[in-house]
Amino acid sequence: MILRERLNRAAKVLKEAEALLITAGAGMGVDSGLPDFRGEGGFWKAYPVMAKLRMSFVEMANPEWFHREPELAWAFYGHRLNLYRETVPHAGFKQLLEAGRRMPGGYFVFTSNVDGHFQKAGFDEERVKECHGSIHYLQCIQPCCDDIWSAEDVRVEVDEDVFRAEEPLPRCIRCGRIARPNILMFGDWSWNPARTDVQGKRLYRWLRETGEKGHSLAIVEIGAGKAVATVRYQSEHLANLYKGTLIRINPRDYDVPGDRHISLPLKGAEGINGFFELLDKA
Repeated sequence: MILRERLNRAAKVLKEAEALLITAGAGMGVDSGLPDFRGEGGFWKAYPVMAKLRMSFVEMANPEWFHREPELAWAFYGHRLNLYRETVPHAGFKQLLEAGRRMPGGYFVFTSNVDGHFQKAGFDEERVKECHGSIHYLQCIQPCCDDIWSAEDVRVEVDEDVFRAEEPLPRCIRCGRIARPNILMFGDWSWNPARTDVQGKRLYRWLRETGEKGHSLAIVEIGAGKAVATVRYQSEHLANLYKGTLIRINPRDYDVPGDRHISLPLKGAEGINGFFELLDKA
């Protein structure tokens, strides 16, 4: 099937859908100008100091650094926090939001991204599940308590020459120890999932209501690869469970299970705009 036919099919699915689930991986943010950490080349291009140290993304995204070298840990996460705050979400976010708002059953978002860009683009905070947490919230490294608090007032200055965060570093609001982002990292036994768990309950309540009302479900997945396949598994599982149609947008890992679903070998914003242009003309 040629790409144009797939885009037409995707437009038709969106036009007929009564509820929209958006699932998104790191590829969703690339078109907004965020770095692609795929492979060491992408990570080292974004963080040249890590290339000199021959340190991988998996090694760096580990909570142990907040104990061993908090200035290095907060250089990495502080730089990302500043970058996510400065970056404007691309137009595809708004297109999906407007489509979801028009549907009788509304929308929900399931994302592994920690950048907060769905909320920044106008999505309702209570209609987003961030399965790996969010950089815009903090917790204690110990942790000494179950508190999770906003990083809205936190400012992290990074010395780019030596790639170290400058004092004062973010601190726990209870015990004064170093704070860390409320993000699920690699080898992480201290992550507090309470905020994400609440988001998950809202998601499954919405899915249950969608099923009970008999709403036809469209699932649009953007930029979710196979290296960490959480989003892909969730998309496929929910499509099967709720008899939804999956539209998978990915320039590389675009294969889909079965003939009912639609694969679009495109970048995120390109794929979204492609079928929305056809939808607008329909």
